[in-house]
Amino acid sequence: MRLHRLTVTAFGPFAGSESVDFDALAAGGLFLLRGATGAGKSSVLDAVCFALYGDVPGSRRASRLRSDHADPHRLTEVRLELTLGGRRLQITRLPEQRRPKKVGSGTTVERPQTLLREWAADAGDGMPGWRAVSKSHQEAGEEIHRLIGMNREQFCQVVLLPQGDFARFLKADSEERGKLLRRLFDTERFQHVEAWLAEQRRAQEAAVQAGRRQLRDLASKAEQAAGPGAEPADGWVPAEEESAELTAGVLGWAAILRAGAAEQKAVADAALAGAEADHLAAQQAREAVEELAGRQHRHRQAGQQAERLAEFGPAVERDRRRLAAAQAAVGVESALRLRESAAEAYGRAQDAERRHRDALARTGGEGPALAGAGATELTEAELRLRAEVVRLEAARADERRCAELARELRTVDEKRLHAEDLAEEAENWLADFDGRLGRLQEEQAGAQAASARVEQLDGRRAELTARLDAARERDGLRGEITAAEPRVLALRTAALDAREHSQDLRERRLTGMAAELAEQLRAGEACRVCGSPEHPAPAETAPDRRVSAADEDRARAAQSAAEQAASDAEQALTALRVREATAAGAAGPDGTDALAEALAALAREHREARQAAEALGRVEQEIGRLSDDRARRLDELREARERGAVLTDRIEALHAEQRELTARVAAARGEAASVAERAEALAQLAEGVAALADTARARAEAEARLADADDELGKAAAAAGFPSAEEALAVLLPREQREQLEARLDRHRAELAAVRHELALPELAAAAARPAADLPAAQSALDAATGRLRRAHAAQAAARERCEALAAIGRQLTALAAELAPALLRYGRINRLAALAAGTSTENRLRMRLESYVLAARLEQVAAAASDRLVRMSGGRYILVHSDDRGTGNKRSGLALRVVDAWTGTERDTATLSGGESFFASLALALGLADVVTDEAGGMPLDTLFIDEGFGTLDEQSLEEVMDVLDGLRERDRAVGIVSHVADLRSRIPAQLLVRKGRHGSTLALAGREDA
Repeated sequence: MRLHRLTVTAFGPFAGSESVDFDALAAGGLFLLRGATGAGKSSVLDAVCFALYGDVPGSRRASRLRSDHADPHRLTEVRLELTLGGRRLQITRLPEQRRPKKVGSGTTVERPQTLLREWAADAGDGMPGWRAVSKSHQEAGEEIHRLIGMNREQFCQVVLLPQGDFARFLKADSEERGKLLRRLFDTERFQHVEAWLAEQRRAQEAAVQAGRRQLRDLASKAEQAAGPGAEPADGWVPAEEESAELTAGVLGWAAILRAGAAEQKAVADAALAGAEADHLAAQQAREAVEELAGRQHRHRQAGQQAERLAEFGPAVERDRRRLAAAQAAVGVESALRLRESAAEAYGRAQDAERRHRDALARTGGEGPALAGAGATELTEAELRLRAEVVRLEAARADERRCAELARELRTVDEKRLHAEDLAEEAENWLADFDGRLGRLQEEQAGAQAASARVEQLDGRRAELTARLDAARERDGLRGEITAAEPRVLALRTAALDAREHSQDLRERRLTGMAAELAEQLRAGEACRVCGSPEHPAPAETAPDRRVSAADEDRARAAQSAAEQAASDAEQALTALRVREATAAGAAGPDGTDALAEALAALAREHREARQAAEALGRVEQEIGRLSDDRARRLDELREARERGAVLTDRIEALHAEQRELTARVAAARGEAASVAERAEALAQLAEGVAALADTARARAEAEARLADADDELGKAAAAAGFPSAEEALAVLLPREQREQLEARLDRHRAELAAVRHELALPELAAAAARPAADLPAAQSALDAATGRLRRAHAAQAAARERCEALAAIGRQLTALAAELAPALLRYGRINRLAALAAGTSTENRLRMRLESYVLAARLEQVAAAASDRLVRMSGGRYILVHSDDRGTGNKRSGLALRVVDAWTGTERDTATLSGGESFFASLALALGLADVVTDEAGGMPLDTLFIDEGFGTLDEQSLEEVMDVLDGLRERDRAVGIVSHVADLRSRIPAQLLVRKGRHGSTLALAGREDA
């Protein structure tokens, strides 16, 4: 990385625009930044850092970027030209700042801006120039970071060596030193490794602890399942701190519990078999006693039943005789039932006829007259009435049609009124058509004029834009010309000086040519000029005036190079002037601000005209829609008028039909309200007449059937042997009573036969002869056997459940042991690695964390690189070494620095160095750290380096040695800038950048140019 030019505007203490030509300043390798305190020397370094990273160094981050002395209308800007990775780049940054509003009063916030450009042989117009790369803050930052290979913290420590930072770093403890190294070498990934190992150790430890808890839970379950008499768990379950063999003892103890449970189950099985045999015997004995008791009870019951049945003998005989007489009178019962049924039917028929005659007498019309008629007359009247109802059906159809005509007339009239409304609406719309069309045509004409105006303004805007671009290019080229003219003048002067020096050397050589030839003379050899072998007085030249051919050749080469450089610079300046003249011709006589204001006004006018022209399409669409609506409205008006005429004709025809049908219906309905009402009245009358005729015929038929039933009843009583029907009816019983009496007699016979059969059974007689059965004793013996069986079952079930539970727990313990084995192995391995990386393991004798180990390796490289320069600065006395000594107390080791004094052969703490020794030790450390960080970042060469203060603590000898080391930094074309107040450096470093402060802000100037 090499810096070429820095331009700051309204930045920090600089109110105006100041530039630093680093190519001219650093031509000799070393240059000095000097000025009064507070003038702004460090602000130059801040500007470099801000241009690269968009921010200033951390120790000065709180300071404001904008100058308090700057004109409010001048924006703060930093522009830096540099070479990165073989690419010539220009970075322009503007921070966020407040500026006056362009229109009105007050201020507004100007957003931050970033522009990254690259010098290209063809910038787009066939000419070399700057080509834009990016305007994005993020893209520009990523590209610069990629080319530099360092973040802002690393850059500020490596390139802008800050005052005091490395003195503190030199004497800091391991913790503070580690903070800086951690920022520079980005060892956060090793912190992540340590954290990951710790997290893994915690996770594995949690898994092991969970396994230990599961093991103890299973042991508790096993102990509970085995019961109080089993082997205790003490001595078999491992303690809390044991983790190697968690399951070996528990598995053996579980096997012992399972063996004991199996023995207990065998004992319980034998006891259950004995209890089952005893229970079976007791159950059989109780069943035998129950059977004996049942037979004895049956025999007693049969004897008692026989005695009771003998007592009912006389009553049973009376019932048998009564049943015989009732059965003899059964033949008369059917005739009696028939006669009663005929009498009931006759009574119902009389009641029905009377009700229908009364109902017919209450009706109007012919009803009262027909109420006393006979069946034949009623039938004839019904036929006549039904014929009249049929004739009224046609009149009912006419009446329904009249109602339909009334509804249709209302509907058609509503349609006619709707058609008239549509016609009126269409006429009103067409009356307003011409006015709306005229207004839209006026808007169309205005939009067409605005569209033409937009085309005119487009041409003017393109012309003004081209002129503004040319004006800006003209102004930029004038600035470049102004900057290039002094350089061309200097190169011309240098070319003239080189020519003069070359001619001077040539003249001096020609003058001393005789002496040069005289040096070639040898005694006895002929002179090449006169041919004489004698050389009595050879010419001589003073040594300080002697010029050789090589001197002359070098002078001619320097002259040629200077003249070529001047010619190239003049050609470049001529090209700039040609481009400036072309741009000035294209821009015209107006300035950039005037053109910008004119372009802005034209843009506003163009925007207004374009907004007016955009309405053209809308207006044309509205005109088209209005024309379509007019055609549609005309069609609606024509259709509405035609439909109104058709509907009027239809209304007249419907009125004529309605008048005709109304006359026919009036004749048919008579005095009734409607034809339907009259037809319904006649139909009801016909129904009443028909019903009365039916009831009259039914009454006559019922009277005839009653006379026949009386004859049949007399004949049935004589046939049954009774003198009269009344005597037969006296002994007659209802069928339900006969059935009940017969069932009672049958039941008595059946019970008597069953009792006699029961008493005749031999087993019951034998049981009655035996002593009475003792059921309570047999039940007591069975209950005792059942209790013993239940207890045996419970004991056997508990033994079986114990065996099953212990077997299941044994399987779980085996699975847990298989699962914990790899977890224990992983835990041991990860625990050892985590403790080793964290520095807490006994194997880590230095108690050094993993990140500290990596930083210690980097610090060792830094100490080696720093010692190469410290040896030269200290006259071979001091070197820096890295130490792994452990810190005091609980402090970790690995980041200690020691200084070795070669004069005394002792190694001591860096805090014992004096002020001057601390400075050049710190400087050597900073330079060594810069080399290591550069290699770490990818080896990007750092051609420009700044050292901020600290030289005032050196004596003359130490300063000389430090300057020798800094001169050594120029061996590979490296430029070193020193920021210092030391007066001795002014005479030692000819190239100087002077920072002057004043009441209205600071300024920058090259000291050589100012002296001239």
